[in-house]
Formats: sequence, C-alpha cells, structure tokens
Amino acid sequence: MSNSINQHLFGQLPAVTIRAADGAQATVTLYGGHLVSWRTSSGQERLFCSRDSSLDGSRAIRGGVPVIFPQFAARGAGMRHGFARVSIWQLADSGEQDGAAWAEFALTQHDLPEAIAAAWPFDFTLRLRVSVHADTLNLSLNVHNTGAQAFPFSAALHSYFAVPELAAARVRGLQHVRYSDDTPQDALQAEEWLQFTGKLDRIYYQLPGALTMQSGDTTLRLAQQGFTDAVIWNPGAEDAAALADLADDEYQRFVCIEAALIQPDLLAAGAQWHGSQQLEVQTN
Repeated sequence: MSNSINQHLFGQLPAVTIRAADGAQATVTLYGGHLVSWRTSSGQERLFCSRDSSLDGSRAIRGGVPVIFPQFAARGAGMRHGFARVSIWQLADSGEQDGAAWAEFALTQHDLPEAIAAAWPFDFTLRLRVSVHADTLNLSLNVHNTGAQAFPFSAALHSYFAVPELAAARVRGLQHVRYSDDTPQDALQAEEWLQFTGKLDRIYYQLPGALTMQSGDTTLRLAQQGFTDAVIWNPGAEDAAALADLADDEYQRFVCIEAALIQPDLLAAGAQWHGSQQLEVQTN
C-alpha cells in the first residue's frame, strides 16, 4: 500500500486525509487547520470528536486537536482561544519521509476575516505540520513574525484523546509539578498518577519531561518541545451538560491533554517560534 493524500469533505468542511503505507492516517479540516481524526496502523481511532459538534464552519469543532493562537482561553482582549481554530487554512505541502505520511498547513494575516485582522493587526505565518506512521503522530506548530513590529502570543494544541472510560484513565509525569486551577493558590501535584473523579481543569507549568496516559489496554506517551506547559481538562457531568456541542454522556469518552505555551511570549520582528508534540501509542 502506498502513501496517499485525499481531499474530501468532513461534514460540510473541506478536509485532507493523509495515509501512510502501513495504514496509519490523519484527517485535517482546512477550517481551523483542525486535526479531527488520527488512526494508528491498526485502524483504531485515537481522537475524540463530539457527535454534536458543528461541522459547517459556524463555530469551532468540539474535539480533535484545535490550534490555539494567539490567545489562550480568556487570557487577553481577543476572542477566546484565539482565531486560528476558526480561520480557513491552506494546504501548503505534503509528502512522504521514512515511511511517514505528512502534510503542512499554513495560515497568514491575509487569510483572516476583515474584522479579525483589524483586531489583531500583525503580519504572521502559522505552519502546522502533521505526520503519521505506525503508532505515532507528530505535530509541529511554527509561528513566524513576518511584520515590522513584535507581537505577544500564546499557543496550544488542545488535544482530545479518546478513552474507553474516563474513570479508568490516569496520567503520569506530573508529580511535583506546579499547577493552577479554579482555586486561589497554585499547588504542587502530590500524586504519581492523576486520576479523574469529576470536573478537572488544571494548567501544569514547566513540564520536566514526557507524560503517559494509561487507558484501557493502551498507554499513550506524550513528549513535547517548545511548549513549556500542559493543560489537563475534562468538563465532568455538570459542565458537559452546559455545552451545547457535547452530548451529556460524552465527557466519559475523552481526556484533554494540551501541549501549551500559556504565558505570552513576545516574538520579535522577523523571529520564529517552534513547538512540537510527539505521540506514541503502546499496547499494555
């Protein structure tokens, strides 16, 4: 079986699927540069997408891997989580290397709707590269300041990972790491394993190394560079019920583990920033 790239519709959204020779594949919608599906060579889907998500470009997709830029959540004056996840990206390139299939997507200031461009008047190019092979997925995000003045930005890959049962999922690699949540004071993670007993929304700062998530009969290893932080999130039953684009029972089917740069970085004119994440599925 050869590597291939296929352009098609995902819901009502133009999308690109890349497929490696071993059967591993990934699908990205041009709306948002949004990775909506990752299947390892076994054919198993590794990402969660809500069955109630809008797939018509009217609002951000619920699930997959939204690209967060240039603002994280409501930490700024712009739209929540920034404009990258609701803008139309371009397919810039694709190919094959060492058995992996890859595609690169680009977003520039000129691709933005007029109102958004006016609210964030900086020249930039974002490049998202997606590569799949066997049981691995590699994501990289490059931010290039192509203008004459510096701009601040935050960034994240807001990944929704599919799990058979939330209560049985647990994350390792956060022990002794400082985190913030909805309580007034930051804290240090005491436990070796983070488990999910209800709503969880934490920002972990300055990760010391890779994370692992055990779920069902698989372990997912997550390593990142450039992204200094991680966000672990699940809405729990109460918050899930308040989300119109998430079915009430679906919170039990995913864990969000986001590679993130939370504190805004100041990118000088002409400078570039690069963040990446490597994901590998291992069978227990």
